[in-house]
Amino acid sequence: MKIVVLVKQVPDMDTVKFDREKGVIDRASAGVEVNPFDLNALEVGVQLKDKLGAEVYVLSMGPPRAAETLKDAISRGADAGYLLTDRLFGGADCKATSKTLVAGIKKIGNVDLVIAGLQTVDGDTGQVGGEIAQYLGVPGICSVSEIKDATEEKITVVTDLWDGLYVKEVQYPCLLSVTKDVNIPRLPSFKDKIRARKAEITSWTYEDISEFVTSEEIGIKGSPTIVKKIEVPHLHKREGQQFRDDKAGAVFAFTEALANQKVF
Repeated sequence: MKIVVLVKQVPDMDTVKFDREKGVIDRASAGVEVNPFDLNALEVGVQLKDKLGAEVYVLSMGPPRAAETLKDAISRGADAGYLLTDRLFGGADCKATSKTLVAGIKKIGNVDLVIAGLQTVDGDTGQVGGEIAQYLGVPGICSVSEIKDATEEKITVVTDLWDGLYVKEVQYPCLLSVTKDVNIPRLPSFKDKIRARKAEITSWTYEDISEFVTSEEIGIKGSPTIVKKIEVPHLHKREGQQFRDDKAGAVFAFTEALANQKVF
């Protein structure tokens, strides 16, 4: 059984800054990390590896430095990493990203299960998983919060959608998009980190996957949508007054405030 887990290198959103004038994320203002949802996806893959003897491959699209993200995934139990890296991939929206990743999956070949995080913390669209399933022509199940059972022929999961839990069973090949409730990702040991440093990451450019996707389908050319500007709302501090002994004054101020806000 062959499993591909999709991972992405994202800015540390706790420290990243936004350029309010240009309306873009200042990616140079913070360090990078593995997208948190992707760690849950990887943990699902490694648990299936332990149970079924599967092979787990991690696949990412990004700049050359994203190879470190793949090495981190190997330290957590993945068998090998593949990086799609080319300037032609730059500026891709969800559609172009999905088509590029699909080409990478096809390049790996004979994949039974694709696992993705539900969303990324920098884009937060939650669309890529579903689009990949569509382009691969396989069933896709999103918002997976629990893996109930898995065999070499099928997998049974629980999805958390619209305030309801649904048990779904699907045969391979298929794609799962998992939430952060699906598990607690394991931490790599020091020995595993040292081992992963020596791992060879396979890098593919557009030429390596061109039999599966055209140049018109990737990067900016293949992106029908663009982000013109990101606006970050200014924080507004809550205002209030304290009345310790003047109860009548407190009631009057409260009702006057409600009236000013046209609550009544």
